[in-house]
Amino acid sequence: MELREISPEMITDNTFKLIGKDWMLVTAGSEAAFNTMTAAWGGLGVLWDKKICFCVIRPTRYTYAFMEKSEDFTLSFFEERYRDVLTYCGTKSGKDVDKVTQTGLTPVFDDDIIYFDEARLVMVCRKIYAQDIVPDNFIDPNIDKFYPKKDYHRMYVGEIRRCLSK
Repeated sequence: MELREISPEMITDNTFKLIGKDWMLVTAGSEAAFNTMTAAWGGLGVLWDKKICFCVIRPTRYTYAFMEKSEDFTLSFFEERYRDVLTYCGTKSGKDVDKVTQTGLTPVFDDDIIYFDEARLVMVCRKIYAQDIVPDNFIDPNIDKFYPKKDYHRMYVGEIRRCLSK
């Protein structure tokens, strides 16, 4: 089934399940060079009168450099049968392996954005804000347990420009 354009308001998924349980691939770069990684942290909402998503990426991740260079990124969500693909993309680095070849994913290149043909839902986002997570700002000191290597995430806020759904 082909992806068709929908408005963000038409997304009926529970966002806590969609991001936290189903996971997503965050992809940035260009047709010449891109990377994707699995993420289970992030959110959707409205900020600055825009429909937005936010995701976080550690600077130690290969995808981080692609996010830094790119104006746009995508969030791709999949059916449960792709769990092994998402696990692979979350545990292997694009520095070491070709994730597309190893997983059999089919990249779609659309005006210098990249998403995957197998996705059931895609959000095409333009970066509008980035902020490093600063440990001094943790109100709950238990948050620091997620950073044993002190490799604090950078948060990216993206304006959702397009949504594609099966």
